[in-house]
Amino acid sequence: QVRLVESGGGLVQAGGSLRLSCAASGRTFSGYAMGWFRQAPGKERTVVATISWSGGSTYYADSVKGRFTISRDNAKSTVYLQMNSLKPEDTAVYYCACTSGSYRNTDRFGSWGQGTQVTVSS
Repeated sequence: QVRLVESGGGLVQAGGSLRLSCAASGRTFSGYAMGWFRQAPGKERTVVATISWSGGSTYYADSVKGRFTISRDNAKSTVYLQMNSLKPEDTAVYYCACTSGSYRNTDRFGSWGQGTQVTVSS
């Protein structure tokens, strides 16, 4: 079992930036693909970005391409989400998750963290 703890959320104006972090503990971090997901009020949780165990491959939702960057530091057992040019529609609770399978299989992620709130004001 992997335990995930997110941090770095907050309130930011439109056009601003935030960097989310997700620290993992438990099993070997480098053995897992990692992902960021988000859930806005009244909406389903959706994938934002995922990254392979090596960090060499990534996937982004169309809505965040060119604005968000996912990365990982296996030595620190941490995955990051750099969010630039934030928009009010990015407002959501952001969750970190992992999978022992492919980073492409976004429906196979689990071990959800508690989430961190991101609020973008217009």
